[in-house]
Amino acid sequence: MIKSASKLSGFGFKKILKPLLFLFPPDGVHSTLISCGVILNYIPPIKWLFRFIWRYDNQPKLAQVVGGIYFANPVGLSAGFDKNCQLLGVVSSLGFGFEEVGSITYKASPGNPRPHYYRLKNTGSILVNAGLNNKGSSVLVPRIIKYQNKKAWLPIDISVAKTNSAQTCSDESGVRDYIGTLKKIKRSSAGHQITINISCPNAYGGEPFTTPDRLQKLLKEVDKLNITKPIYIKMPSDKDWPDFKALLDVILKHNITGVKICNLAKNRQKADILDEIDDSIRGNMSGRPTYKLSNELISKTYSYCGDKLVIAGVGGIFSDKEAYEKIKRGATLVELVTGMIFNGPMLIGQINAGLVDLMQKDGFTHISQAIGTYHRRDKDRV
Repeated sequence: MIKSASKLSGFGFKKILKPLLFLFPPDGVHSTLISCGVILNYIPPIKWLFRFIWRYDNQPKLAQVVGGIYFANPVGLSAGFDKNCQLLGVVSSLGFGFEEVGSITYKASPGNPRPHYYRLKNTGSILVNAGLNNKGSSVLVPRIIKYQNKKAWLPIDISVAKTNSAQTCSDESGVRDYIGTLKKIKRSSAGHQITINISCPNAYGGEPFTTPDRLQKLLKEVDKLNITKPIYIKMPSDKDWPDFKALLDVILKHNITGVKICNLAKNRQKADILDEIDDSIRGNMSGRPTYKLSNELISKTYSYCGDKLVIAGVGGIFSDKEAYEKIKRGATLVELVTGMIFNGPMLIGQINAGLVDLMQKDGFTHISQAIGTYHRRDKDRV
């Protein structure tokens, strides 16, 4: 009954609602969806309906404890959608196993000049040029605490970036900016885990902490805070393996639980883009153009240090098979945003139900048994 309702609503989304929403600029659609989500937070019957129709629970097969945090399932909402931590109640009802909010920055920022988003309908991607627009840590950290005080169970992952401004462009000022937010999180006990976003490609000054020397400076100061929550690093997508591995070597020397692989894709020439894009349109690519980049880096990272770092796979997940692919390559958790935008909010439950079917076909009784199986099979063939 529930699967049938999910399929029926998914058909309605793709044939009716999505074509209607895609008639309007994505900036406005995103703002409208956030406003609607805020209202729905205060309407329990609607959240219950979402939970009944779309959510799929199978904790005996999908639940994991990762870094000391309990996840009812491995599918999370990635950062960039709920920038100001307004949708935590609704996100839980949709069936996500966790939510990465933000990225939040020490000071409030309006982000880059609009438009922040440009839709690539045929490619399955969004060009993102938001520039870390958010209300800042002084507003958002208390907002997260307020949600936690309701005894809500959804694990909250706080994505932390440096403020998008000329004042944070030097290494020293950038580190201070990160540390300022992290101190607020530590003092307040906000969130369950933290992601340090070093790889946002749309902010003032670029990505200064995606070189080994600079990342070492940042993580040295992070270590001094003695944060007990799990900490992840959001990795860039455009590094060749030797340069990516050099960043991992730095991360392995510090108190870091894992890595998120990966952020937006930048090189339009290397991407399989099916839409015409004027060169004047700024932004970097989410969704399908990140899929192979992410998968390859997940595989190499798992082979190199999968026993030392937890991997969360991000990029191009539009189905259960794509989520499962990342898990078999070595991801313990997976995250998505663009897939939900293109395939609807019922996608999350469909992915979780599909993961159970796929792992059972492979002879697994729990999702953890599927993690990194590609590599174990490679070893068996040697």
